[in-house]
Amino acid sequence: MIKPLVSVIIPNHNYANFLEGAIESVLFQTYSNIEIIVVDDGSSDNSREVLKKYANQVKLIFQTNQGVSIARNTGVAESKGDLIAFLDADDIWLPTKIEKQVDLFTRDSSLGLVHVGVEEIASNGQRLNIRMNGAVGWVFEELLLLRSSVLAAGSGAMIWREIFDNLGGFDSSLSTSADWDFCCRLARLYPIGFIPEVLVKYRIHSISMHHNIDLMEHDMMIAFEKAFSQHTNVSAKKCYGNLYRMLAGSYFHAGNYSKFIRYTLKSLITNPAEIGYFLSYPLRQIKRGR
Repeated sequence: MIKPLVSVIIPNHNYANFLEGAIESVLFQTYSNIEIIVVDDGSSDNSREVLKKYANQVKLIFQTNQGVSIARNTGVAESKGDLIAFLDADDIWLPTKIEKQVDLFTRDSSLGLVHVGVEEIASNGQRLNIRMNGAVGWVFEELLLLRSSVLAAGSGAMIWREIFDNLGGFDSSLSTSADWDFCCRLARLYPIGFIPEVLVKYRIHSISMHHNIDLMEHDMMIAFEKAFSQHTNVSAKKCYGNLYRMLAGSYFHAGNYSKFIRYTLKSLITNPAEIGYFLSYPLRQIKRGR
């Protein structure tokens, strides 16, 4: 049986310190039929110097800074694979990741996307957390309710090229929520597969765009509006209540208490059933502190 070509898309913007580790983790995959495309999105650090050593192993694309969504779309447009896998330049794959994802796709051709378990690490590689609660099956409603997720989609997801193209790729107007938006659009049409094994090391650090809560707020509002612009049986009140609750918690941990109060009130007004969650908030914070 001919193994499908897997195109690995690595967008990079000023991650020279981590870039080599990301590329090496792809080169050491046990699955051999791979092409690697790095899209440097206007880096101003020494990323070009790092990439020079891989000129014979990796297809390099340099563009002005246009954002991660356009960088990923550019990489896919220049790729040839039947399957597409994404890896952010600050993350790392374990050696059997691609092999196991391709195997699951081979066993279940109905799947639109396959993702994997994640180990969250600090900048220095120290383990912070293990996540195995990945979405599986027909999960569109669970994604909208923010009860489940595609784990580290920007570094853990593998997708059929045809499906990616049919969905129109990543929304270029989004950054922090581009992954969620794409996965939500896909999950409306296809079931999702999950491999409950740590196969991605996902780096948590201060310069990650996911620490920009104001940007996340902006993007998620747009993504939710898009999701509900099409017919769905999911309760908008419950979904928006959960979104406001998530934003309230994010702003609380960021020390922005005015926005914490704002989104707490919005969550309760939208979905009064959330009152139990917020009444128990102080107790949970005490436990978390311990």
